[in-house]
Amino acid sequence: MLTKIIAHRGNNVLCPENTLKAFQSAIDVGTDGIETDVHLSKDHHLIIMHDEKVDRTTNRNGLIKDLTLNQLKKLDDGRGEKIPTLNELIQLLIHNQFKGILNLELKTNKIEYPNIEKMVVECFQKYHFEFHLVYSSFNANSIYRIRKYDQKTECAKLFSTNYREAKQMNKENVIETYHPDIRLLKAHPIFDHQTNIRPWTVDAGKDMDFCFKKHYIGLITNDPKKGLKRRKMTQGE
Repeated sequence: MLTKIIAHRGNNVLCPENTLKAFQSAIDVGTDGIETDVHLSKDHHLIIMHDEKVDRTTNRNGLIKDLTLNQLKKLDDGRGEKIPTLNELIQLLIHNQFKGILNLELKTNKIEYPNIEKMVVECFQKYHFEFHLVYSSFNANSIYRIRKYDQKTECAKLFSTNYREAKQMNKENVIETYHPDIRLLKAHPIFDHQTNIRPWTVDAGKDMDFCFKKHYIGLITNDPKKGLKRRKMTQGE
């Protein structure tokens, strides 16, 4: 089994992170999957961005939850790129006939956006798509709420320290897969005999090789091209 290479926020070593250009670039280099993040705007649009604030990646300051879609669309998200919506991302993947993984992280660990889980599920239900959808979150409550609206789509728990919560959720059949910090995996043999794991953020060659030798189902990286090249050397494809 090949370890799937998942582009963290798109191919962000070449393009501004979490932009349509970064996602298209990830597809173009042949990545197996794309990881991205979703928030909710002031007027209840599903917005693709990593941070709760627009400060780091745009030419303005402020929280996404305090800005309307129109205000967000006026911002420069890096090299003239615009902040995408979840709808725009889905449409891009469908246009490309993308059949890989879309890992959508619900960014609710700092701000719990009201009803975002229901809105996300309903957004995907509007489309017919061929990619494999995976929901993930650091916030266990978000995953439980996703499960209330969608019992079929794969869910994963993100964590950097609290692996016991993730293991319990797996026992309850709330999640199928684990998304741990690679540093935790390498320091503690907590998942030594499991492969249903996609660690983050795996950029160092030695960390990629660690994942390949463990035959994890995937890894999340900022440099998908590097991941694909090293996988060919280690796993033969």
